[in-house]
Amino acid sequence: MMKSLTLSRYLGRQYMVWFFAFLFGLGGIIYLFEVAELMRRSADLVEATLGVVLRMGAYKLPETIEKILPFVVLFSGMFTFWRLTRNQELVIARAAGVSAWQFLAPALLVTLVFGIINVTLVNPVGATMATRYKALEARYFKRSLSLELTGAGLWLRQEEGERRYLLHADKVSMDPLTLTPLIVFVYDQDNIYLGRIDAPRAVLSGEAWKITDAWFNAEGKMPEQLDLFYLKTSLTLEKIQDSMASLGTISFWQLPDFIEALKSIGLPPVRHELQFQMLLAQPVLLCAMVFFAAAFSLRMNRRGGSLNALMAGVIVGSIIFSLNNVVTALGANQTLPVILAAWAIPLVALVAGQATLLYLEDG
Repeated sequence: MMKSLTLSRYLGRQYMVWFFAFLFGLGGIIYLFEVAELMRRSADLVEATLGVVLRMGAYKLPETIEKILPFVVLFSGMFTFWRLTRNQELVIARAAGVSAWQFLAPALLVTLVFGIINVTLVNPVGATMATRYKALEARYFKRSLSLELTGAGLWLRQEEGERRYLLHADKVSMDPLTLTPLIVFVYDQDNIYLGRIDAPRAVLSGEAWKITDAWFNAEGKMPEQLDLFYLKTSLTLEKIQDSMASLGTISFWQLPDFIEALKSIGLPPVRHELQFQMLLAQPVLLCAMVFFAAAFSLRMNRRGGSLNALMAGVIVGSIIFSLNNVVTALGANQTLPVILAAWAIPLVALVAGQATLLYLEDG
């Protein structure tokens, strides 16, 4: 028991060292590319000094690293197991009766713990840094505020007195906030349809939508023209922009509240629900990469072809990464259910990695 615990600590320590070596190494390379790109963009901007560019690169780094974490786990796992096999350490352990699954347990535990820490602690810090990056980008690169619309346009829901309104617009422009063209569906407090308002545009003015050249089509009545109509609203530009904030600026702990806020104003929360489920599934995907790393590196020296095994591992990792992006994109477009889009590839990869290792090790 003591020998097994000592070996597990040693293997876990070896994996952790190379995990952070690859993490910081790839992070440093990405940071250099980010800084180079920001320097190119700020070449003609006197206000964007080198210090500002370096800060912006640092603020954007956590969001980028989170996307490449599966590759960090794959590469660090393959290198750790290959090095231990090359130094005959795992060969000796096998001769002592230690199985490949016991080799794998420390790396899986380290990966699982890091995955949970990344989702619950690192992700919120990265979201805060991403928010600061967006603020600096808007300040120095003069990026105007904008709203990201889905293919169905912008939907807003509001309640004023005994009336409930559902607003729809195909396009949104800023300064001031303008919806074009506008359709307003009017309901009473019991959600009984009362009619609709059609107008070429609506402008947010103070605490009301300023609607001109509108037609009110009441249920069972003749259409009525409204030259100027003010629709009171409690919505503000800040509330709408917060609900449409970039996913990278919203932390794991804030996502449930954002989802409820989106539902309360009638906006589809699909992207945010998908992001939340993807963060929950991230530790599973990282553990799947550990299985593939072991499958393609534990038997390198015994079967030869280290380069082939390395390339096979990289290809499989790239395929999993690409498939995960495709499936999540289908989920964002509401082609697939959110749960299926977020969990399908991590679970399939986990089972496939276990099956591959089981076949190679136990026949």
